[in-house]
Amino acid sequence: QVQLVDSGGGLVQPGGSLRLSCAASGRTLSNYHMGWFRQAPGKERDLVAAISWSGTYRFYADSVKGRFTISRDNAKNTVYLQMNSLKPEDTAVYYCAARYRSGSSESSAYEYWGQGTQVTVSS
Repeated sequence: QVQLVDSGGGLVQPGGSLRLSCAASGRTLSNYHMGWFRQAPGKERDLVAAISWSGTYRFYADSVKGRFTISRDNAKNTVYLQMNSLKPEDTAVYYCAARYRSGSSESSAYEYWGQGTQVTVSS
C-alpha cells in the first residue's frame, strides 16, 4: 500500500505561483509513475502533468505547458508540481496519483490517490 498526502494549495492572485507537494509513505515511490490531476466543479478529473518512475519522461497538458513543472525526489519519496503564471482557469482541486511502473492519462488506471488540495486563483 502507498499512502499519498497532497499539500501546498491555497488562494493566489492571477500571475502568482504555488508549489504542490505529494508525500508518500508505505512504499518507495521510485517504482511508480506519478501524475497530477485536477478537477474543477462540474468537470471531469483531468491529467495535468506526469513523470515516469525514473524521472526521464515528463508529460504536460497543453493548457499548462510552459507554466507548470513536475519533478520528483525519490530520496524524499515526494513529488512536486511547481505552478507559475497561474490563471483563474487553473482553479480546481489537485490530486496526485501513483501507478506502478507505467503511465497513463486515464485516472482509472492509477492505483493510489492523495486526498486533494484546493487551488484557487482569483483577484
